[in-house]
Amino acid sequence: MKVAIISDIHANVIALKAVLKDIEEQQVDSVYCTGDLVGYAPFPNEVIDLIKEKNIPTVMGNYDDGIGYQRFICGCDYKDAEAEALGHESITWTKRHTFEENKEFLRNLPKEIRVNIAGKRLLLVHGSPNRLNEYVTEEISEDYASELIALAGTDILICGHTHLPFTMVLKDKLLINVGSVGKPKHGDPQAIYALISFARDVTVDFRKVPYDYEATATAIEVSELPNEFAQIIRTGKY
Repeated sequence: MKVAIISDIHANVIALKAVLKDIEEQQVDSVYCTGDLVGYAPFPNEVIDLIKEKNIPTVMGNYDDGIGYQRFICGCDYKDAEAEALGHESITWTKRHTFEENKEFLRNLPKEIRVNIAGKRLLLVHGSPNRLNEYVTEEISEDYASELIALAGTDILICGHTHLPFTMVLKDKLLINVGSVGKPKHGDPQAIYALISFARDVTVDFRKVPYDYEATATAIEVSELPNEFAQIIRTGKY
């Protein structure tokens, strides 16, 4: 049994198409998404339409919440005032360019998905079981990670939001952050997703997928979105 988990597509439909092609080649049994379909790149409707077309179960990300409910902020943490100003430009642009039926789709996404696979209980969230926008990074303490998993009543906790993939093994439990398809921050521009295999043991493979990131960067630059987002796409760094 193999399951693919994607996250943080952020309106980068070119990356999403490349990842879905790679997933198809892996002959997976199911695909899930841990949210943030929109924001930062100029293809919010194309991404949502493709998720709908492929019927991929998706949890609500903080950006999905922000656009779906027409909020003034997206619930992100910003490193400085300049980053915050750029973030506000992104959410303003995305609200203006996302179709109303797609905003409704975002509003109706669930906050969590629970599934049982090969005797394991999986919980999919965007940030954490506590908050939609909590950043769960590999610096998390084992005590707090174990607390999150215990309180959530799951064997495998799967999240996104940070755009930084990692796995933490906690005895017979797993914490997995699947990284980002559309706005990588792991140090190179390739899209990334998690391929989880269920056999005697549960194994996690973070698959990096090359795609035409220059096309996405150029599309950002010809839109009214800040050009700074194109540089993140080209470098995979924030």
